[in-house]
Amino acid sequence: MGKNQPIGIFDSGLGGLTVARAVKSLLPNEQIIYFGDSAHLPYGDKSAATIQAYSIKICDVLLQHKCKAILIACNSASAAAYDLVKAYVGSKAEVVNVIDPVIYYLDAFFKRRRIGLIGTKQTVGSEIYKRKIEGLNKQITFSALATPLLAPMIEEYFHKNEISNQIIAEYLSQQELSQLDALVLGCTHYPLIKTHIEHFYKGAVEVIDSSEIVAQYLERVLIDRDLISVKQQVGDKFLVSDFTESFQAATTLFFGQNVALEKHVLWE
Repeated sequence: MGKNQPIGIFDSGLGGLTVARAVKSLLPNEQIIYFGDSAHLPYGDKSAATIQAYSIKICDVLLQHKCKAILIACNSASAAAYDLVKAYVGSKAEVVNVIDPVIYYLDAFFKRRRIGLIGTKQTVGSEIYKRKIEGLNKQITFSALATPLLAPMIEEYFHKNEISNQIIAEYLSQQELSQLDALVLGCTHYPLIKTHIEHFYKGAVEVIDSSEIVAQYLERVLIDRDLISVKQQVGDKFLVSDFTESFQAATTLFFGQNVALEKHVLWE
């Protein structure tokens, strides 16, 4: 691995762009190779075995681009495939997920607090956050709610419409999310509706957006491994397994410029 090799980031769709934008903002000299598996989104309602298969295929693509680090910018894939990806990649690249950095953050700042989480069926059903939080022994009261309508709503840009506020309010009003001190956005799509969620809580609940936490953690990993780029690299690349108008619009919005998407089919 060399300092000037790119950072690979992948997600099922546009949600991981929230993480990619945070990484680029914090580490502007790094080249990013982003893979949006838009042909198979959302991952949240798929089996762990299916998500693992997609993740390994994507890692092959990112390794072909000689990525020095691979960031799994998807909670569902982090829950289902992180250990497999890490073993598969081996010493070829550093592998980072989006769950552990949040756990370290909760460990540092949320002892004896009441924490809620919203995420996909896959993430919530895996109970990975529950197990890791209980393992901290910090007397954190934890509850989670699967919110499967949110990611498709965001992918289709329905979060720009009034109906989104009704769906969000319906979810956040559930018993599982009552009397919280903080709410973890357990899907990388959800920062796009963070302001909607904060409006619902009227400042009474801290809304934890993992994108900046993950970017800071990745920076520490690269520093520890002496892999920070020493000069500005060539332009970022955005690969997709299928073209969608929403993904094109999202990349342009997130990065402030027209982005050329390259189609890379995972299976012929």
